Amino acid sequence: MWHNISPRTASFPLAGDVMAIQVTLLSHSDDPLRSLYMAYRTCYSQLTPQQVAKRIGDDRITREEMTQFIEERLKTGHASPLEQVSYEFGISGVSRAFSHQFVRHRVGISFEQQSQRYVTYKEGEFPYTVPETVRKAGMQDRMDELFDRVGELYEEMVAAGIPAEDARFLLPNATNTNFKITVNFQSLLHICDLSLCTRAQWEFRKVAALMRSEVMKVTPELGRYLQPKCGEHRLGYCDESEKDWAACPIGRVRPHKEVLFRIYEAYRKGETQPLREQDWDVIEEKDLVILGD
Repeated sequence: MWHNISPRTASFPLAGDVMAIQVTLLSHSDDPLRSLYMAYRTCYSQLTPQQVAKRIGDDRITREEMTQFIEERLKTGHASPLEQVSYEFGISGVSRAFSHQFVRHRVGISFEQQSQRYVTYKEGEFPYTVPETVRKAGMQDRMDELFDRVGELYEEMVAAGIPAEDARFLLPNATNTNFKITVNFQSLLHICDLSLCTRAQWEFRKVAALMRSEVMKVTPELGRYLQPKCGEHRLGYCDESEKDWAACPIGRVRPHKEVLFRIYEAYRKGETQPLREQDWDVIEEKDLVILGD
């Protein structure tokens, strides 16, 4: 059963563009928390799914208990029940550069995308995205002028009888497109693992952040797990290169895997030990110095 909701849109404005990035949660599994709890409980209980549902229905199993049970299961890495919770999104105002990346996610997600074959841009006017770096470089006017010429030629081609499916060969990666997608929670976690990372392309990162924002509105108990892979609810550490980790703006609060390995290796060699009496002497002496300053 699906839960349809009134459209509520999260958006990221792009000043001066025809369209802003917009993400709207259109629908989702009816009571995702209950659905996920029942999926997990079926694996770990002698009770039948019907008996579990009855106990939830008469409040013998509370939402707090469901949340706690799910949290413990998620720590084990048992992921298949996550596929039983799904979300539907409407996504608009994204570029074709983004869409080429987005559709590479194929497991647990389905896409419907605006067609450039069946949709003809009237008067050669097509919406597009101008990256902030282009604006800052003072080159937006040149980009706009170029796309105006592209639009003019596109219109001439269509007027000459060239089908839209061939005229579209002119259109740039910056051209905007729209999606309607359905994604299960396991796949959404994976998308956010990769695309909320500060190394991800900015447009993909914005879309992932907006999807997370939408999920947080309806199921914050699950939405909080939508993090970059270094988040405390995911891997918990960065597995990119140490150079990239060092340059990351949140690297100072999330450890790198090599740091963890070095700590483990030191522990294995016996180089890390409980604090000794002489260590406390150093600590207390340091405190005395600070107090005396």
